[in-house]
Amino acid sequence: MISNKNIQIGFLIFPGFPMACLTSMIEPLRAANEIVASETFSWKLVSEDGTRVEASAKVWFEPDLQLEDCERLDQLFLLSGPSSRFDNPTVSEGRLRKFARHGVTMGAVSGGIFPLARSGLLSGYTTSVHWCYEAAFAAEFPRLRATEDVIMIDRNRLTASGAAAAFDLSLLLIEENLGPDVATEVACWFQHPLVRGQGVTQRKPTFAAESTHDMLPPIVRQAVDIFAVHIEDPINISDVADQVGVSVRQLERMFHKTTGNTPGGYYKSLRIHKARQLLLYSKDSMTQIAIAVGYANAPTLCKKYIDVFGIHPAEDRKKINMFRVRDNKIVPSA
Repeated sequence: MISNKNIQIGFLIFPGFPMACLTSMIEPLRAANEIVASETFSWKLVSEDGTRVEASAKVWFEPDLQLEDCERLDQLFLLSGPSSRFDNPTVSEGRLRKFARHGVTMGAVSGGIFPLARSGLLSGYTTSVHWCYEAAFAAEFPRLRATEDVIMIDRNRLTASGAAAAFDLSLLLIEENLGPDVATEVACWFQHPLVRGQGVTQRKPTFAAESTHDMLPPIVRQAVDIFAVHIEDPINISDVADQVGVSVRQLERMFHKTTGNTPGGYYKSLRIHKARQLLLYSKDSMTQIAIAVGYANAPTLCKKYIDVFGIHPAEDRKKINMFRVRDNKIVPSA
């Protein structure tokens, strides 16, 4: 198949962006071009001011464009960590909104949804949010609709939860423009085992080393889902057992068999891991975090945090912030 299309894609990269997300999108597009012997897809790297950008893996990238020169692109994807912000947000966020008004399809991968949301371009859209960012995203953007699907295409907003999902998103772009046969061939080139479309939910850890959420028995999975919506307002285990239609003793046996933990112990693990998400990926104070995960106060949460992670929350935040220094300012601040 020879295509006369030329779809111009920009990748707006922020300092500390995940390099795997960039390569996971570009490589399938490159392979598709080779298979059809036509430059159906072309791409440019973009930074806010055109200066080079260092990825999270300490690899430097030289952009082709600065943000103000992106009006001719067909699609623009933001790639960043969750705490990434524009140096000049008023001007740069305004440019993103202008591009969107003039027909540029806007997208984001992994933490790139955060600066896209801060630009106001996800209002009224459903967004794919990586499971490790979901607590921070919900805290900062409580009115935005989020999904656990690996990919979300909502009209002219394209979001992917992580690097593997970015690969899948590129396959969908290839299928849309060059057909399913080319998309399948590209997947086979890279030995990509499963072409995932929309509606596929992310695999999430269960705090049991040998299983993920999708591997849990239905009753246990239902209980875990109930726990997940009762992070801020803890629910009694007996009430959960009633909702899933088993006795507390039955629920305990099923949890122990599949997770090696009690329902209550699993629930506490879920809450403390949500606390760590907020600690690492939001600017919330310890008091705010404690309330958000159902603890009465910050000292109680700190004690539990040390028991689980072996480090004081303040030290943990300080440690991760060592990798998020911009202009001698720690982002987010403690």
